Amino acid sequence: QVQLVESGGGLVQAGGSLRLSCAASGLTFNTYVMGWFRQAPGKEREFAAAISASGLNIHYRDSVKGRFIISRDNAKNTVYLQMNNLEPEDTAIYYCAADRRWDDRTDHWKYNYWGRGAQVTVSS
Repeated sequence: QVQLVESGGGLVQAGGSLRLSCAASGLTFNTYVMGWFRQAPGKEREFAAAISASGLNIHYRDSVKGRFIISRDNAKNTVYLQMNNLEPEDTAIYYCAADRRWDDRTDHWKYNYWGRGAQVTVSS
C-alpha cells in the first residue's frame, strides 16, 4: 500500500520560512516524479514544484521561483519543499504527489498517489 505523509506545515509570519517533508512508502521511490501542489480555500489545486526521479530535473511555478526549493533524498524515500520569504498568498494546504511521467508534472489529475496534505498559513 502506497503512503505519502506530509509534515512540517504551520503558521508563520510573512517573510518567514517553513520546510515541508513528504515521506513515501510502498513504492519504488527512485522511479517516481514527485510533485508539490497546493490548494487555497475556494480555489483549485495548483502546481507548485516538481522534481524528477533522479533529482536532476526541477520545475517551479513562476510565483514561487527564487523562494521555494524542492529536493529529494532517495535513500530516505523523502521529498522536501523549502519555502522562504513566504507571502500571505502562499497560504494553502500543501500536498505531495507521485507520478511516473515527467511530462505529467504540472497536471494534478495525472498523478497516481497523494498525501493528505499539510496546512501552511502565512500571516501578514
